[in-house]
Amino acid sequence: MYDINEVITHISQAVKYDSSQAPAAQGAPFGKGAADCLDYFLKLAQSFGFETKNYDNYAGEVIFGEGEEFAVLAHLDVVPAGRGWKHDPFGGEIDYVNSRIWGRGTMDDKGPAVIILHCLKQLKDEGFVPSRKIKLIVGCNEENGWECIKYYKKHAVMPKEGFSPDADFPVIYAEKGILHVELKFPANGVKHLEGGERANMVCDYCETSDNGTPIREDLTFENGKIVARGKSAHASLPHLGRNAIEPVLSYLGLNEMSSLLFDDGFGLKKLKDGTGSLTFSPNIIKCDGDNIYVTCDIRYPASYSEKDVLDAIEERRIPYTVLNSQAPLHIDPGCKLVKTLCETYCEVTGKTVKPVSIGGGTYARALECGAGFGPEEEGEESTIHKPDEYITFEKIGKCLEIYKLAIERLCR
Repeated sequence: MYDINEVITHISQAVKYDSSQAPAAQGAPFGKGAADCLDYFLKLAQSFGFETKNYDNYAGEVIFGEGEEFAVLAHLDVVPAGRGWKHDPFGGEIDYVNSRIWGRGTMDDKGPAVIILHCLKQLKDEGFVPSRKIKLIVGCNEENGWECIKYYKKHAVMPKEGFSPDADFPVIYAEKGILHVELKFPANGVKHLEGGERANMVCDYCETSDNGTPIREDLTFENGKIVARGKSAHASLPHLGRNAIEPVLSYLGLNEMSSLLFDDGFGLKKLKDGTGSLTFSPNIIKCDGDNIYVTCDIRYPASYSEKDVLDAIEERRIPYTVLNSQAPLHIDPGCKLVKTLCETYCEVTGKTVKPVSIGGGTYARALECGAGFGPEEEGEESTIHKPDEYITFEKIGKCLEIYKLAIERLCR
């Protein structure tokens, strides 16, 4: 049986590495924190008796079994901590009173990565011999460009089938397409304008120079600057956050730009299909004195294309640069992979639910047949990409049971 305290300890230790993207260093393409976290994870897997491989600190893998390959894809990098935390984002605080671990990455995605590793250990300790070669692949650049996956595919064989524990239960069969686009607007006299940290996080802080205009209620005057403070959230669910860019644009009188970005969204917000409505979230803004640059996170429904989105932007004659592009994921909800994962979740939880689609993007789309599989569930408070992210002991225990049974069924 599992020692859940051991799992809790290992998640806590992994969280202590600030693995948000940092400047590249020798042997650390995404910064020392990400490289150190990967080293910790692979050494932990080695201590469990698994074969491991480090792909130059872009990604790593843990191998269990022989035969046709099956992938479990997780990531060890995280988005920046952001503001508004009451707990140390990289403290890995184990809270026995509230039965949870606090910290960036507890749910997205270090917690699930460690849980999967313990599931493999438990299966091995029980004498389970998988009929497939299970590859637990962990990347270090999921949150900011997927260079880890590109590098892995150049140096290793990516399995055709698998799942990523980086989404929602019961199972995800479709994900929206993702575009990160930098738009360029004339500065119109604005000298200083800065806000946001990552394209996939709702901007929670924005500032500009004081130009003597009366202060609005949602702005403050701090150290000679006008400041707006919002609320961070995952960019696929911008309505759960409060974007700090909008009030600053209004304060500066840039109403046409504000309307285009927040109200109209280039007319794209009307796009909708079975995977949901298009979301348009301007999350990074900066000014060089001549131009204002806005990086937007756009999640478009799976039946539409990147061209549909870019054509709408071009119609408004706004210069743009595509920074990141990921095509939608859509696999047959009736295929064996999806059915097995969904049935496993329903059996363990006693629920009767069907496969769903999401706006988030996971490593599952790196596979020919891939699905997102947990750890979030409908009705839960999501703290992913928000302050005070946490995972509960109950969630850890439930995921251990679900993931172990799913892997056993798919690889027996």
